[in-house]
Amino acid sequence: MPQDNPFSTGSSEDFPGFPDGTVGLTAADTARIAGSGGASGLWAADGTVNPDAVRLGQTLATALLGGGTPGLASADTLLPAELAAHVEEVRGVALPAYHRIESTDGIRLSAFSLRQLGPGPHPLVVVPAGWTPYGWPLFLWAYLSLARRGYHVLAYTPRGLGIPGLPSTSEGLVDVAGPHDWADGSAVIDFAVEHLAPSTIGFLGESYGSGISQLVAAHDGRVSAVAALSTWGNLATSLYDNETRHLAAVKALLALTGGPVEEKFDEENQRILADFQADRNLDEVVRWGRKRSPESYLPLTNENETPTFFSNTWHESLFPVNQVLTTFEGLRVPKRLNLWIGDHAAPEGPALIGTEPRKANVPMEEAYAWLDHHLKGEHNGVEEWENVAGQVMFTYVTEPVTDPGTGEPTGENRIVEPAVRETRADWCQVTTGVEVFGLTGDGAGGADGLLVPRAAEEPAPPEGTGWRRAFVAGVDTEATAMDLPLMKTGQAEWRGNPKIYDTRKIDRRHAVAWVTEPLLAPEGEGPTGRRVRGIPRLRLTVRSTATSAGLVAHLLDVAEDETARIISHEPLNVYGLTPEQDATVTWNLQAAAYDIPAGHRLMLVVDSMDPLYGGASITWTQTAFGSPEGEPSFLELPLG
Repeated sequence: MPQDNPFSTGSSEDFPGFPDGTVGLTAADTARIAGSGGASGLWAADGTVNPDAVRLGQTLATALLGGGTPGLASADTLLPAELAAHVEEVRGVALPAYHRIESTDGIRLSAFSLRQLGPGPHPLVVVPAGWTPYGWPLFLWAYLSLARRGYHVLAYTPRGLGIPGLPSTSEGLVDVAGPHDWADGSAVIDFAVEHLAPSTIGFLGESYGSGISQLVAAHDGRVSAVAALSTWGNLATSLYDNETRHLAAVKALLALTGGPVEEKFDEENQRILADFQADRNLDEVVRWGRKRSPESYLPLTNENETPTFFSNTWHESLFPVNQVLTTFEGLRVPKRLNLWIGDHAAPEGPALIGTEPRKANVPMEEAYAWLDHHLKGEHNGVEEWENVAGQVMFTYVTEPVTDPGTGEPTGENRIVEPAVRETRADWCQVTTGVEVFGLTGDGAGGADGLLVPRAAEEPAPPEGTGWRRAFVAGVDTEATAMDLPLMKTGQAEWRGNPKIYDTRKIDRRHAVAWVTEPLLAPEGEGPTGRRVRGIPRLRLTVRSTATSAGLVAHLLDVAEDETARIISHEPLNVYGLTPEQDATVTWNLQAAAYDIPAGHRLMLVVDSMDPLYGGASITWTQTAFGSPEGEPSFLELPLG
């Protein structure tokens, strides 16, 4: 099929540039972008893409493609000296170009390449853009980093994404990582083979691009390695699990396509999205999601023997961590799973977009090392990595940030020592034991119930059965998984400022809580009361005055002053209840790595609503929990 081939001039003559790119960046602009706070990440405070990151990426793209092209500004006119020198350095080793790559059905994808100028062949990294309206320019800094490591780079915007009129917008309709996207990935590989003649081919993707990377690799054996960042393994359970719709995640994603749903999706995908939001035909929604899940094609990935690198966060709001763990455990290939503090794209985002150009970014450096080892054959230590590495939540050391003008504290902290990281040979070795806590009824004067440790094989103590506790459902409380908009809380976590809860403000009229006595440090554990490692599990007996009930479990670390930090959470919707009759339910919370300090208490709070989810409770109905003698309620806490 015909393709643009602009390599001879270094850029495509029909590249129109970006509206903001013609303005350029000053040294003051780049200093602000590189500064601390909300400007340094991928997401703005309102949950949209950071406009500084957009401007930086578009300006870098225009500067790269402008050298020697009439009508386009060059690097030294668009960028301060340091950035301009960086661009010129890359132009000295790689030739930039803009393309329109035609897929099998005639859809033309906006793409950008950096072709190595030295004698080859050279390995290639293909980068499908993430789910944003700005497409491939957003991660321009990463392409420069890859080119400096000796890679050809070919980045493209998946079909349908983008704002009409931007040169980075691709034609077609969004397929949500469906078969059209797989075929597009193979068409991009065809283009690369013809025009770049790479020695090996790898895929690196962030978010949407990470899922597409895995799916293309499963269906195209020419992919030799994958680095999937902030990724999903099972799209179905990312969006709908435990009978619960992840509504806030879908709402956030729909706002980032670059246009209205009616213009961005075909009729079938519009119907699926409408059904999901209307809480109907969910079996069909699940089938649709599974078709777009790398987990569904594990046999193909394993047969292709594709080395696969995952990077995710413990408090991931778009693609919760447990579904990634299931997929990871199903891989029978060289693999690595990194788990970080924070939320979607917070750890690797600054290094993808270049908002912290002088700061070492371990999440991205390890992703690059993975590619270097599997695409270039470098003996760089990757061959000795254990399969799993996880940060322990909030074990970093911080110091207060002061206002440079007044010297007064700003109320935020900065990290001065990174969090502890632990490695294990595989996920199954993260948890080495389980502590069971029985749940009791109210304490004296209606105080919270207790979490009472007991051996797993021991029967529940007398106070652990026969009780019943009720609350008024359908009203939210201060016990929320995170603040909205999405990613806001996780970005703060990543930078040393985890959300602080005041447990006294959790309205016990609309929630039930249980708490341990102050935890003592086990022998040999120093100042740590409990080392939580793995997936907590909760069993409750529930009844309602209605036929359905929404339950949201939150596990908190409570300090002496009654403030708390969240360890884990997970919702469960229960349907088909017979009013005023018991039903016993068991569900897993999201995986965690968390050290509870000695002297702190572990608190379990269960309420009926959370802004992230579609609930099943009917407002002002009553939900009650109990603990029958034959099926006592308990919390299983994984330890490691």
